[in-house]
Amino acid sequence: MKLGVNIDHIATLRNARGGIEPNLVEAAKIILKEDILALTMHLREDRRHIKDKDLYDIKELGAKINLEMAATSEIQKIALDIVPYSVCIVPERRLEITTEGGLDVFGQKEKLKEFIKPLKDKGIKVSMFIDPNKEQIEASSYIEADYIEMHTGCFSRAFDSNDWSEELDKLKQSATYAEKLGLKVNAGHGLNYKNVYLMKEIKEISELNIGHSIISRAVFVGIEKAVNEMLELIK
Repeated sequence: MKLGVNIDHIATLRNARGGIEPNLVEAAKIILKEDILALTMHLREDRRHIKDKDLYDIKELGAKINLEMAATSEIQKIALDIVPYSVCIVPERRLEITTEGGLDVFGQKEKLKEFIKPLKDKGIKVSMFIDPNKEQIEASSYIEADYIEMHTGCFSRAFDSNDWSEELDKLKQSATYAEKLGLKVNAGHGLNYKNVYLMKEIKEISELNIGHSIISRAVFVGIEKAVNEMLELIK
């Protein structure tokens, strides 16, 4: 199981003052010294945190980028230009604070199959950010995605109320079914230093993408230690 570190909220902090601090490139350099798989960056349509220039600056470091993106022609064009290691197609609503649920792949599978083809033709790995749901997994397989990323938000909320077994079972069953259909499995959203250990029970997971918890921890201990503490928990 590998770790992808989402650096969106370093950019959120920078943008709060409209300056250059904290510097996203310097943060990325520190994180890339650790045993991570990729840096995750969500280029939202409203550019509330990551900006276009950030992607190009991080790409120049030689970093593997996992680009979270909505299925829009504007963001697709940027993805085809920078050619990230992978893209994760996510739902996006302007008024949400963070991504609130999985993408409805089933309801737009023909559109998404056409949308991801140029990305796959460029050699970019394509993931669908979905709720742990059989219908959505089957649709992800139909459109020939490489991965699913299971939305772990419901599990994380259930963990906080100490009633997480049902949500964990959904994740386990979905991961097994996805692997059966030839899909690789990632997971993320709401995972933190208290609940992430349970992801080790899902043997199919290749990668966890975690951001907010790591950046929050870094406020107290520094980004290097925060990343290493998370790495220790998932190994």
